[in-house]
Amino acid sequence: MQTAHTPIVKDLVLVGGGHSHLAVLKYFGMKPVPGLRITLITRDLHTPYSGMLPGYIAGHYDFDQAHIDLRRLARFAGIRIYHSEVSGLDLAKKQVICANRPPVPYDVLSINIGSRPGTLQVPGAAGLGLPVKPIDSFLGRWGVLVSRVLDTRGPFCLLVVGGGAGGVEMALATQYRLQKTLRDAGQNAEQLSIQLVTDSSQILPTYNDDVRKRFERVFSERNIRIYPGHAVNTVLEHGVICDNGKSIPGDAVLWVTSASAPTWPGESGLAVDEHGFILVNDHLQSSSHPQIFAAGDVAASIKYPRPKSGVFAVRQGLPLAKNILRYLHGRTL
Repeated sequence: MQTAHTPIVKDLVLVGGGHSHLAVLKYFGMKPVPGLRITLITRDLHTPYSGMLPGYIAGHYDFDQAHIDLRRLARFAGIRIYHSEVSGLDLAKKQVICANRPPVPYDVLSINIGSRPGTLQVPGAAGLGLPVKPIDSFLGRWGVLVSRVLDTRGPFCLLVVGGGAGGVEMALATQYRLQKTLRDAGQNAEQLSIQLVTDSSQILPTYNDDVRKRFERVFSERNIRIYPGHAVNTVLEHGVICDNGKSIPGDAVLWVTSASAPTWPGESGLAVDEHGFILVNDHLQSSSHPQIFAAGDVAASIKYPRPKSGVFAVRQGLPLAKNILRYLHGRTL
């Protein structure tokens, strides 16, 4: 912990309260470095664990079980926390540009801000659809959707766009939660229908046949219809239109497509891949700026690509913390 009598020698700035940075905060909280001032800049003060999101939506976990209070963690680690959203970097001046406060200087910077659903540039997807990421925004709008389902008092069709693991999990979780909510309110749970729309030829395209067949059987048992090979090109107020010309009616659209990157890392001058994710070497270090690290969904490992999944961000946390410390001490990563 930094005390009033310890001079500030280096500034470590953490952008984002993602899964990797949780481990970094714990590491430096347990092993404080004299002279090192740590600042966390985060848009969310309660960070959700993405792997628990379907369980939270289904009602298996409450809010506190699925979220971590970053303010409490910051107090434990003895660091500063700024509640703000980052809009860019001044790489020449080594400053983080924030939306609602002066620039924050850094000697070492680490970025762990996750991702957002891909193809949000599809007309209507961001405005009329309900993107699952950022999770905090989704959770705020999820309550509105639940109220809509209860108030409809008639057939309600929820379209889930995305046939990967996230889309499959959310289709099942939302059906469980909404049908239970309807039954608890004394309404007919069968008035709700869930349909999954995916541009791939089958659900879970990166998984093996046994896993895929098992979930196809579950979907059939739970009357969730699948539209394979349907790439959505427009989201409307009452459904979607696909590239093949088919219109699929629906009362709400849940957007759970593949991950995409925020634009500001590349616009700031960091080396990024063709999708905008920050290029990092084997040590989670930026390939263009060695004093900058990145982990989780926002990072793209040059030699060892990983899926955009929270489990990998968790695994990267401890190596990230150790490499930041070694870099600060001028040691080999």
